[in-house]
Amino acid sequence: MSASYEIRDGIAVITLNNPPVNGLGYDTRRAIVDGLDRAQADAAVQAIVITGAGKAFSGGADIREFGSPKATAEPNLLSVIRALELSTKPIVAAIHSVCMGGGLELSLGCHYRVTAPGAQIALPEVKIGLIPGAGGTQRLPRVLGLETALNIIVSGEPVKSELLASLPGQKLFDKVIDGDLMAGAIAFAKEVAAKHAGGAPLPLVRDLKVSHENADGYIQFARNTVKAMSKNFPAPAKCVDAVEMSIKKKFDEGMQGEREIFTALMFTPECKALRHAFFGERAASKIPDVPEDTPQREIRKVGVIGAGTMGGGISMNFLNAGIPVTILEMKQEALDRGIGTIRKNYEAQVKKGKLKSDKYEQRMALLSTTLSYDDLKDCDLIIEAVFEEMGVKEAVFKKLDEVAKPGAILASNTSTLDVDKIAAFTKRPQDVVGMHFFSPANVMKLLEVVRGKATAKDVLATVMAIGKKIRKTAVVSGVCDGFIGNRMIEQYSRQAGYLLDEGCTPQQVDKAVEKFGFAMGPFRMGDLAGNDIGWAIRKRRAQERPGMRYSKTADLLCELGRFGQKTGAGWYDYQAGKRDAIPSPLVEQMIADYRKEQGITKRLISDEEIVQRLVFALVNEAAKILEEGIANKASDIDMVYLTGYGFPLHRGGPLCYADQVGLFNVVAAMKRFAANPHDDASFWQPAPLLAKLAAEGKTFS
Repeated sequence: MSASYEIRDGIAVITLNNPPVNGLGYDTRRAIVDGLDRAQADAAVQAIVITGAGKAFSGGADIREFGSPKATAEPNLLSVIRALELSTKPIVAAIHSVCMGGGLELSLGCHYRVTAPGAQIALPEVKIGLIPGAGGTQRLPRVLGLETALNIIVSGEPVKSELLASLPGQKLFDKVIDGDLMAGAIAFAKEVAAKHAGGAPLPLVRDLKVSHENADGYIQFARNTVKAMSKNFPAPAKCVDAVEMSIKKKFDEGMQGEREIFTALMFTPECKALRHAFFGERAASKIPDVPEDTPQREIRKVGVIGAGTMGGGISMNFLNAGIPVTILEMKQEALDRGIGTIRKNYEAQVKKGKLKSDKYEQRMALLSTTLSYDDLKDCDLIIEAVFEEMGVKEAVFKKLDEVAKPGAILASNTSTLDVDKIAAFTKRPQDVVGMHFFSPANVMKLLEVVRGKATAKDVLATVMAIGKKIRKTAVVSGVCDGFIGNRMIEQYSRQAGYLLDEGCTPQQVDKAVEKFGFAMGPFRMGDLAGNDIGWAIRKRRAQERPGMRYSKTADLLCELGRFGQKTGAGWYDYQAGKRDAIPSPLVEQMIADYRKEQGITKRLISDEEIVQRLVFALVNEAAKILEEGIANKASDIDMVYLTGYGFPLHRGGPLCYADQVGLFNVVAAMKRFAANPHDDASFWQPAPLLAKLAAEGKTFS
């Protein structure tokens, strides 16, 4: 059973027991109803307490049942809540730790609610493109008032129980219990049982009225605010619509309206994309041949080689997690500059109120610096963040092999280089792994964990766990040039160059992609990262793969010294101290001259073609990466692009988007592009996996 039943001093106690968060799966729902029936039939039972075992009251729906018949099988959550309301004996919800989603809706069906301090209270359904579907939009406003309830529902963010309990007029919690929650809940249940022994009616949340001084005005204000902040997501606006029903409709009519909205949202592409991302993030940590119980190495101290932008950002992640860091540099000036940047970053957070001064001092106290490799001897994990050149990496790893203690994990922050070659510079290749952070490393969520052919399973398990501890989305990649993210972005950038050749301006391409939902178009991204980085890669390509074709416009740009924001000029012009991208007449003339030199007649290109060529370039390369086993699963690739490359969340990632477009349609578009004489026909040859799935009417997922 996933809920237990016992009687304590005349009180029936139903304890949800479905780890890790007591999800309300079918067996749990069934056990709740069975427990209610037993309590109702037992004359010795005065009242009922419902609580959760372990570290949660209930986190809501059991995500393991999403999409399966069990998710909606009777008794569904609505039926369970109605059974609570119809109980002739008082029911007290004893809330602690986590009470979210369906768990909160379940508690709102109880007659009374008591809570331990510090419980996290939330209705987070909006984060997966839905609204609460078991009465949350109708009951929460009745106990917390319109404004507080709507803020909780629209944001999906948790609020501490004691804060909600302190609000004037709130009816969510009847009591906050310090100390032993169950002892307090049972005592409270005995009190209310005595109170209702004479037949006094039991209180129901559904019978309460929603109060607000100017409900219509507030709803309109909320609707306007949500519209401005959530233009690509329908769920937040629908939350407002549903909560409005709690004021304007009878309870049962409001419940019916909530259900209709919930069901309609389930089938929207945005909801599908958000659910895909939700499950994808959790699935990323699962590696087929590395069991979840694989022993991990203890990481008590981290060494970082390089105090530049990447090294400093990487160090901050560990300092934020309370892990001591030693930064190594070759010169004191470089160390001083790097530490100064870290201080500046933290001080900016303090100034904005995002970090308390004492926390800032605690983090800086965990940081030490050195000019000697010998001071890394006691580090459990050492990450190099030095210049992206194999000779430099070789020198670093040979030195680390000499000084690092046995069992220390040696990680490279390389973004493209061969991790197996790097591992071969040591006598301990099993301890070497890639940890590719994204700039700025203290902000970006993505961590590509690059698994070499010799990387030990416990090393992989440890790095994935430490990624979680420093609040990154860690995704495993095999070894190849550019790994998952940069290998794909190279094809995206090649197509962006061809679009310039054929008639686009940088700003037209960027605007089309940004309208699609990308955080930044390819040319603004190049200016931010530094166009010289791509130039170096193309020079390397010319040696390694001389037949690989690129537009020459990016090389011409670099020959002019226009490397981007750091030089004040790239694809765009920049004013000193500002990051606004200003279209450059010089660049447009450079592109026009090149086009003329190549004998290409400029043509009008639609935004739709721009987006399809760029996104389908990502999709085709991703299919090759999957087929080669570089990525374990399609959702891993989508997580790389959602968390590291600004792909629009409401599209779900390149492969989720391709699935929604239909792979048959993706391949058909690629055939059209291949017929373009100024494009590259070989570029648009569908990857075998993509062609196979399209022919069979299947999807990546």
